[in-house]
Amino acid sequence: MAKVYVSSLIEASVEDVWRHIRDFNGLPKWHPGIAESSIEQQQAGDQVGCVRNFRLKDGGVIRERLLALSDVDRACTYAILESPMGVEDYVATLKLTHVTDGNHTFAEWSAEFRCPPERERALIDTIGQGVFQSGFSALKTHFRQGSAPTKR
Repeated sequence: MAKVYVSSLIEASVEDVWRHIRDFNGLPKWHPGIAESSIEQQQAGDQVGCVRNFRLKDGGVIRERLLALSDVDRACTYAILESPMGVEDYVATLKLTHVTDGNHTFAEWSAEFRCPPERERALIDTIGQGVFQSGFSALKTHFRQGSAPTKR
């Protein structure tokens, strides 16, 4: 199994960051690579088992199922059902943790998947930097611009 792990420090409260990313259908509002998203079968974006169907800005389409969502742990886990990346058994978790030294959030995004061995390094780099880190960078920019952070 290939493994990807990216972490980042976001200068905002964990409550504000979680509120901003919690909706499984909300990727277009915070991730720069996502053009549009919808939840299939009119389910709620926080209903475990729902499937989001989204289009990347480059035109690719991905379908993912929400496997777990925890407001207590501020984490969500999902699986890719269909993707142009050519991965199998892809499961990822995005988790936020309050940093006790200041008003910051420690963000972690990890994934495991199977793929052809000759594509593993390229996929790890694409997912790690092109998906996970670009999402964290966008969140950092959003909160740096003063978009409604909550004082603790």
